[in-house]
Amino acid sequence: QVQLVESGGGLVQAGGSLRLSCAASTHSFKTYQMAWFRQAPGRGREFVAATNWNGGLTRYADSVKGRFTISRDNDKNTVSLQMNMLSPEDTAVYYCAASSIGWGTGTFGAGEFAYWGQGTQVTVSS
Repeated sequence: QVQLVESGGGLVQAGGSLRLSCAASTHSFKTYQMAWFRQAPGRGREFVAATNWNGGLTRYADSVKGRFTISRDNDKNTVSLQMNMLSPEDTAVYYCAASSIGWGTGTFGAGEFAYWGQGTQVTVSS
């Protein structure tokens, strides 16, 4: 069982930055692929970014590529999402997720991630 707790959401103006963090309570954090998803009102859960067990491999949604950076610290059992050049279209609840599926064997669909945090709200004002 993995418990995930996100933090760092809030209200920011367009063009600003936020850093989200996710703390995982597990002794086997290194065995999990970690990802961030988001869900805007009236929309489905959308993949944002993912990283493999050691942070050496990453994948981003086209909509955030070049603006968002995912990273992890296996010593602290945390994964972070640095979000720059935010726009109102980035407004959503952001979720941290963990998957034991091996990197490269899935498609980063939400169904591949067994563990989820409670979400943190990010609101970008224009």
